[in-house]
Amino acid sequence: MRALVVEHGEAGPVRFADVEDPVPSGDEALVEIRHIGLNFGELNYIDQWPAGAVHGHDAAGVVIRAAADGSGPPAGTRVAVGMAPHAWAERVAVRPASLGTVPEGVDLAAGAALGIAGVTPLRVLRRRSLLARDVLVTGASGGVGRFAVQLAALAGARVTALVGSPDRAAGLRDLGAGEVLTDLAGIGRRFDLVLDTVGGPLVEQAWRSLAEGGTIHLVGYSSGQATTFPPGELFGFGEPRAIATYGDMTPTGGELTDLLGLMAAGKLSAPIGLRGDWRDVGDAVRALFARKVPGKIVLDVL
Repeated sequence: MRALVVEHGEAGPVRFADVEDPVPSGDEALVEIRHIGLNFGELNYIDQWPAGAVHGHDAAGVVIRAAADGSGPPAGTRVAVGMAPHAWAERVAVRPASLGTVPEGVDLAAGAALGIAGVTPLRVLRRRSLLARDVLVTGASGGVGRFAVQLAALAGARVTALVGSPDRAAGLRDLGAGEVLTDLAGIGRRFDLVLDTVGGPLVEQAWRSLAEGGTIHLVGYSSGQATTFPPGELFGFGEPRAIATYGDMTPTGGELTDLLGLMAAGKLSAPIGLRGDWRDVGDAVRALFARKVPGKIVLDVL
């Protein structure tokens, strides 16, 4: 079968290769993949994976063989694959705990957009009540950011979206952002929660805008820059503020099911900014790195 594998050379970060078909263990289903979802981190930091390994974590397809132990969905079920290894192939062996059933009426390609981009903000935003809270989403024009804006608004938050330039702001108000900013200079209010996908100097700026008792959740570092705090910046009186890291790699099936349910109810949309053929993955990766795509890239496996 064909798959996208890790490539550390100039032709990378991924290339097509013929690989052996997966052999599911007793607690794994065999899924025929129809769509894959690209993520910035897994492509930009390709050196973290061995050369030649089937790459990718997010996809969607149809179960062609149920798990032998009887767990998980039966054959013929449309499923989203989230945060599972080796997902960018024509067929994948997956434990049911990493699958979500795609309801009727939900485009299967939308399921491929979930995974990392949808589950990450859902897990962060569930950590506290957001009703009538002020939430800042940085890097809001990306896949994680656009899901975060929608989910925070659904939870009753007052959402501010921060983007790198005015042309990246399109559609964010329609998703639930009450305000869209290109910088934090001169902002008069403070935020109870910051979901940060950018890292670098922006974290220090967000810290100065953080309310007492507030938390900055670091879920990405797309800037690739260091964060530096001036002397005394982290000292303060009042209710403690916090900076929290994120690295939850536990199975995603429950969250995928919840997100797909919101999609079926018309309360959540998949922010697919580019849909194409997986044979054009090189062009898609270049567009992703050039920040030319608002939201997610989903490629059809043909």
